[in-house]
Amino acid sequence: MKIKSAQFGELDVTEDHLIKFPDGIPGFPDEKLFVYILHDAESPFSFVQSATEGSLMFLLVDPFAFFKDYEFVLEDEVAEEMNISPENPPQVFLIATVKEKLADMTVNLMAPIVINPTQRIGRQVILHRSGYSIAEKMFPNGLPSETKGGK
Repeated sequence: MKIKSAQFGELDVTEDHLIKFPDGIPGFPDEKLFVYILHDAESPFSFVQSATEGSLMFLLVDPFAFFKDYEFVLEDEVAEEMNISPENPPQVFLIATVKEKLADMTVNLMAPIVINPTQRIGRQVILHRSGYSIAEKMFPNGLPSETKGGK
């Protein structure tokens, strides 16, 4: 399947890279099919690109790489709908917003993207009473140094 992306150009996508969002994503209810694009195997960043709208792409972040204490309980109804279980755990991502300065990048802790990786089904889950922010700074203490020490 060929997909046009404003960010990545034309992509030749196989079925195992497609993620179905049966309910769409809040704000984009008609966008139900996305391509999962890994930045690289060692990176906490990845992308989901709409399969139908070339200009719609979200930067995803592995929350546990930046927020060690991040946790939530997936409602039983949602887990059942997505076939999530201890034997089939989900992948969890946060949508990131890149600002003018990289140090100001934020993530949405209140509405993680939850994916069933075996069935390739996704959903953005709203954690209503979590106390999490929709715009949490990823680097509250500034960008990590790329080099340490030296003379």
